[in-house]
Amino acid sequence: MLSMSNNNSMSYNDQGGAAEPATEAGLESTPTTSAGAGFGLFSTDYKKNDDLKAMLESSKDSSKLEAMKRIVGLIAKGKNASELFPAVVKNVASKNIELKKLVYVYLVRYAEEQQDVALLSISTFQRALKDPNQLIRASALRVLSSIRVPIIVPIMMLAIKEAATDLSPYVRKTAAHAIQKLYSLDPDQKEHLIEVIEKLLKDKSTLVAGSVVMAFEEVCPDRIDLIHKNYRKLCNLLVDVEEWGQVLIINMLTRYARTQFLSPWKQDEILEENSEQAFYGSDDERKNKSVPASQPYVMDPDHRLLLRNTKPLLQSRNTAVVMAVAQLYWHLAPKSEVSLVTKSLVRLLRSHREVQFIVLQNIATMSIQRKGMFEPYLKSFYVRSTDPTHIKTLKLEILTNLANGANISTVLREFQTYVKSQDKQFAAATIQAIGRCATNISEVTDTCLNGLVLLLSNRDETVVAESVVVIKKLLQTQPTQHSDIIKHMAKLLDNIAVPMARASILWLIGEYCERVPKIAPDVLRKMAKAFTCEEEIVKLQTLNLAAKLYLTNAKQTKLLTQYILNLGKYDPNYDIRDRTRFIRQLIVPNEKSGALSKYAKKILLAPKPAPVLESPFKDRDRFQLGTLSHTLNTKASGYLELSDWPAMAPDQSVRNVEVVELFTESTAPAGKVKTAKRDDAFYSGSGEEEASGSGSDSSSSEESGSDSESSSDDEENGRKKSSSGSSSSSSSNSSSSSGNESRSSQSESGSKKKNLKKKNPRKENKKSCKNESENEETTKRGSKTKTDSVSSKSEESSSEKSSSSSESGSEPETDSDSGTDQKKQKQKTKPKKEETKEVQEKTTKQEVSLLDLDDFAPVSMPAAPRSAMLSPSLITDLEGLSLLNTSLTIDVTSPVYVPAKSHELLHRMSGKGLAAQYHFPRQPCIYSSDMVSVQVTLTNSGDQKLEDIHIGEKKLPSGLQIHDFNSIESLEPGASITVSMGIDFNDSTQAANFQLCTKSDQFNVSIQPAVGELLLPVTMSEQDFRTQQGKLTGMNESTATISVAPENSSGRAIVHKVVTAANLGVVPSAQESIHRFAAKTVKAADLVLVTVELKEASTAQLLINTEKTVIGSMLQRELKAVLTQG
Repeated sequence: MLSMSNNNSMSYNDQGGAAEPATEAGLESTPTTSAGAGFGLFSTDYKKNDDLKAMLESSKDSSKLEAMKRIVGLIAKGKNASELFPAVVKNVASKNIELKKLVYVYLVRYAEEQQDVALLSISTFQRALKDPNQLIRASALRVLSSIRVPIIVPIMMLAIKEAATDLSPYVRKTAAHAIQKLYSLDPDQKEHLIEVIEKLLKDKSTLVAGSVVMAFEEVCPDRIDLIHKNYRKLCNLLVDVEEWGQVLIINMLTRYARTQFLSPWKQDEILEENSEQAFYGSDDERKNKSVPASQPYVMDPDHRLLLRNTKPLLQSRNTAVVMAVAQLYWHLAPKSEVSLVTKSLVRLLRSHREVQFIVLQNIATMSIQRKGMFEPYLKSFYVRSTDPTHIKTLKLEILTNLANGANISTVLREFQTYVKSQDKQFAAATIQAIGRCATNISEVTDTCLNGLVLLLSNRDETVVAESVVVIKKLLQTQPTQHSDIIKHMAKLLDNIAVPMARASILWLIGEYCERVPKIAPDVLRKMAKAFTCEEEIVKLQTLNLAAKLYLTNAKQTKLLTQYILNLGKYDPNYDIRDRTRFIRQLIVPNEKSGALSKYAKKILLAPKPAPVLESPFKDRDRFQLGTLSHTLNTKASGYLELSDWPAMAPDQSVRNVEVVELFTESTAPAGKVKTAKRDDAFYSGSGEEEASGSGSDSSSSEESGSDSESSSDDEENGRKKSSSGSSSSSSSNSSSSSGNESRSSQSESGSKKKNLKKKNPRKENKKSCKNESENEETTKRGSKTKTDSVSSKSEESSSEKSSSSSESGSEPETDSDSGTDQKKQKQKTKPKKEETKEVQEKTTKQEVSLLDLDDFAPVSMPAAPRSAMLSPSLITDLEGLSLLNTSLTIDVTSPVYVPAKSHELLHRMSGKGLAAQYHFPRQPCIYSSDMVSVQVTLTNSGDQKLEDIHIGEKKLPSGLQIHDFNSIESLEPGASITVSMGIDFNDSTQAANFQLCTKSDQFNVSIQPAVGELLLPVTMSEQDFRTQQGKLTGMNESTATISVAPENSSGRAIVHKVVTAANLGVVPSAQESIHRFAAKTVKAADLVLVTVELKEASTAQLLINTEKTVIGSMLQRELKAVLTQG
């Protein structure tokens, strides 16, 4: 929105003492600029700010514009420019669009601080709400909502209501943002704002969807009833919404689904219960058992719709979107489907450390409940030396959660390395993790305990101290078996200085003093010597040890205990003094002692339960994944809890969208044709509602496209069946009976439709394209043309299309594009239409049919209501629908260039005389269309004959397959042979690992394809290329600007470089500077479109469109390297 002239490069130089001048490209210098500092948007020369007021009061727009640029620059740097508010607000009524936009940017920032001055311009903002420029209207509403004065609440409410019905989706989006501001200013307006939200929720523009859902979440998150009718539309529009909106909608739909659908986990629980039944039960016993009354779980179609439409977003480049989809699957999907998000979450670990932190926190929570999800990706959680401590700790937590009997040896080897880390905090956390593994996996308890004992001799005090603490916890689980370890730790007491470790040793000796009767008194003697120098925690455990030894071995320790109690009596710390008095009264009986001293032994020597070593993420699953509350492990302000699954299935009919007719006075036959299939509707009726409602009545946004489609089809049939000389009344009769006629004529016209499409497949394409272009020009014609394009989706015949397009008032087509029969039909239709028009004008109470809407003059119709009804993205999608039935000439062709380069598969030294090389012939595989053809050349470089050469064991990732070459009986010394094999790489560059075997040896080899070898070249016209490219935008498009080497600047050189690097077909181009290439992936047959456009100064723009985003990014990287190098 904010246009800033030629300021393309800006630099922040507000760091340090002496600020360097800002560098800027393309901005003219002014007379006030010094020679040493370039005048930039973020310049730190404050002397120039003195004349800003004079420049703002100048009569020249150029001076005002320069002043506003400098002021916005100050704001961007965080400087206070509020003193200029009166001078800036005077220019709010400027006719210069660029100046007005900058003024609005300033006012949005300072309107809340300078409310009194801003109120003086209220009338100007209200006038701007009617401005022809949508950016000005939106900016005015934004400024108006930023003035936080309760007195203008009615004005804001009126402005929001008007903006909510604006033709521009951008203004409607701004209205949704203003709703939240008004609600925070005056919560009493909630009911009125809910009405606006309800209206905006019906909006079909993807630009508005995210903003209105945010307003819904802020104002009325509990009004689930507002979502019912819009649920399916939101699910279908989700892919096209901007990333910020996708996150909001997914989180809202997650809460919605938990209230409206049954739990998909019940089925998993039933399966688990069945699997626990006795295996050896007889069939008769099973028959005799009563069948449970519970019915099998059937997922609601709307529940499945949400899961299906969010799955593609796992490939989003936005980490927040991927995380939102992951939490949705975690909270809503059946347990068998949750693993779909695993690979996407692991992919996010390559991102920045801030992203890693959040993702790892969520994975840590997931891995506690479902270890199997992340076990295959165990190596992805190995700690790197460059990771910060908080990332290391989280990865350590996940490795501990994933540890089991199968992988514990690998995990412990990793932990041994981590213990030696220079990061003391991380090393201590690793020792705690080892303790948890020892507790959870009984098979390795002794191994871990012995390893921790060895760590007690470590030079690092932190490692030794943490080891002592963990050993103490482990010994509590099996105290009888480890008296030797207790003795060993007692000997270490003199060398350990960390208070926590010393206290742990003293506690262990005191707790199990009966098992070390000779060592315990000596330890107490040593502690009595240094009692006054110890830390508080050590003194407390020394008192406890003395009390326990007094009760069990009073003969040896009575005097020591009295000595320690006397020292504690006068200790500076009141906790120690208090503990001393308590213990003295408890263990030393006298006349003042109460009855409690009788139970001293039971109190001090009671068996203690072993501590449970649990993950700190165990209880975090009570919060929704991905939320701030989950990150902080406490309920944050504004957190909305997920409700439990309902016990009974709510009524799913509440999400059915009612079909509203355009004209209530139309008679019964109009209702008979309401039999369009909802399952085939595009965007669950949202897109077709726009298509039918846009040209007929701009206010009726609820009209279903399926109605207009079926009614227009039926009226066409009715008109054809009526005689040529009949009046409009006969046409009306034919339309009233068209429902039955259309149904009866479907079977008869089926063969005709097929024949017409086979004879002239291109003609239909041209007509639909022409109708779409006319649809964008006029409104009334747009309704009928859009009806034709949508009806082509339901296999309308070619003759019907030509008739409807001629009636819609479109320009006559060329003779070459239509047959003689269609010409005659056009000529007959024209006079008939004129006659119908005359009769319609004479009769006022005549029934209005949909096909006759263009006969009325556009009296109350807006000039261009189309933009209000159809968003640009939906227009593109509907245009794509009209091309679905046309046969695109996209055929696999022979490769343009086959590089002779071979790759080494097996070196003769490693293969004991057997050498192998492979290369890709770029031909379709003879074994399977899903496989890539690979030719392997085997050479016997030794002096012995090799026998029985074949492929042995295959170690393939999931999804990969290999078709072996035929076994070679023998290969003489010096001989070579070329064999062919097929490999299904599953459209990935994963290596196919297998064994190349001879009679006596086996060699591990692997074939890894370049991304360009996973393609098959295709041919298509330039028009088809552009059509398919238009469908592959957004996340399916990647672009890069590259510097082309001088020798690659010619068109021939570019084509040669591209087809050498990748198996692409060349698409003919009418422009010399643009080169187009096309291919499809071998397995999924997804199109890959490459465009190289030469620019000035030896630069080029590389554009790749494909649904396979991973292949697109890899191919872009490879082509960029090829074109950049000489």
